[in-house]
Amino acid sequence: MGNFLAGKVVAVTGAGRGIGRAVALAAAAEGAQVVVNDYGVATDGTSPTSEVAEAVVKEIAAAGGEAVAVADDIATMAGGRRVVDTALSSYGRLDGVVCVAGILRERMLFNMTEEEWDPVVATHLKGTFTVFRAASAVMREQRSGTLIGFTSGNHQGSVSQANYSAAKGGVISLVRSAALGLHKYGVTANAVAPVARTRMSANVPMELAEIGEPEDVAALVAYLLSDHARQQEITGQVYTIAGPKIAVWAQPRELRAAYAEGPGWTPERIARFLPGTVGVDPMPMLSHLVAMEDAARDGSRPNAR
Repeated sequence: MGNFLAGKVVAVTGAGRGIGRAVALAAAAEGAQVVVNDYGVATDGTSPTSEVAEAVVKEIAAAGGEAVAVADDIATMAGGRRVVDTALSSYGRLDGVVCVAGILRERMLFNMTEEEWDPVVATHLKGTFTVFRAASAVMREQRSGTLIGFTSGNHQGSVSQANYSAAKGGVISLVRSAALGLHKYGVTANAVAPVARTRMSANVPMELAEIGEPEDVAALVAYLLSDHARQQEITGQVYTIAGPKIAVWAQPRELRAAYAEGPGWTPERIARFLPGTVGVDPMPMLSHLVAMEDAARDGSRPNAR
């Protein structure tokens, strides 16, 4: 066992399987006391079972660590609050939360139902909010703490996951808002966009040229939870980790602006002004999609980055 997180208390949602499990195990291995949260559902959010979280607690205990299980649904305010309350009642403090919990319900936008939209947004985005909301109140009083949300490269958009992509984009904005609002209290907030082999990535309809294991992601999360990252004042960032690669995403900013002279805008003036002066910012995911469509017509299968 290491000591990168010695003395810290960390809560991890979605910690029963995949990346969440790897994060919980890594945090414990680095000396943290861990709250293992998992509602224990299938990838589509159905069939919950509390045994999933308990199994990870047993793994941590067998390795000499300390952990406690919470099987609540963090898509509810009560569930998010219980994760935080369990940390406080069990260990007396909370130094970090990592919101990994997620589900998938894939459908083309024009066929997507409310029942396919709402649970995905609730689990990913509201589930991050409920835990962040409860944890930030504690960390504000402590004047220390770290919030970590999980996003995806699909925040750029997705062909058949509008619900998932919208939620993951929302997580990034939530993390940046937390970083801004909590900075003066000594609390940091960051997001991780992993590319790793999990049950949720198993059905990705393309070959991923850059992909790693859940343990790679867990190593990055352990660093972001540590005092080393706090000393570097890392906050409001989005990191991708894909096997040997670590990348940071750009902050949103205006790309290009121009100003017209004379009276107010009309559609005709914009038609003359916008295309050649302000222009567009090409969409990388659209280029990948076009390449995939071309390759499908040719009978080949392109790699995707």
